[in-house]
Formats: sequence, C-alpha cells, structure tokens
Amino acid sequence: MQRYTEDHEYVRLEGGITTVGITNHAQEQLGDVVFVDLPEVGKTVAKGDEIAVVESVKAASEIYAPLSGEIVEVNEALTDNPALVNEDAEGKAWFFKIKIAASAEFEALMDEAAYKQLIT
Repeated sequence: MQRYTEDHEYVRLEGGITTVGITNHAQEQLGDVVFVDLPEVGKTVAKGDEIAVVESVKAASEIYAPLSGEIVEVNEALTDNPALVNEDAEGKAWFFKIKIAASAEFEALMDEAAYKQLIT
C-alpha cells in the first residue's frame, strides 16, 4: 500500500515498515540530483522532522519524516550514485525505511488520487 505527502514523498507500507522516497514528480522538478544526505540508522524521528537533504543542480530540498518512528535502513546506493533518484525515483532510489510508531499516521496520508489532484 502506498501513500503520499504534500512534500512530494511517497510512503510504501509493508508489514509495519515504511519505505520513503521522493516522487517522480519531485525529481522532475529538482532536475539532475547530485547529492543525497541520508539519516542515521537507529535514529528516532517525529512526523515533520527534517531528516534528509537532496541536492540538485537547481536547488537543495529538505526531506521531512512523513511518520514518527525509527530509521531502520537507508539506501546507501544513493551516496555513491545520487543520479539514481532521476532514473528510478519510486523504485530503486528510495531514501530510508521507518519502523512506524502509529499506523494512524500512515492512514492520514494522501492516496494516489489525492496526490494526482495536488500535482495537476
């Protein structure tokens, strides 16, 4: 199951763990991604915390925690190859995984139809 934030992040839930990255729309707006700063594994985050940064040739953008929980994994491939975000934003270029504290936060995020309305 996948949801979206107003900050153009996707959140995919699988068994209490969410995979988070930026949407294809977001990477198109950023242009060529040149750097990704990821959070530390084991860090506890609250919804809305600034936890990562993505930099492109156009701008630097903060990535906010879409949910409260614990960072359980980061995508180290982005450190060596940040351009992966442009190639496969909603697939191989996920940023981090959060073990969620409250499933209600996930349910409150936008579904695909609501996100499509936001970006059109």
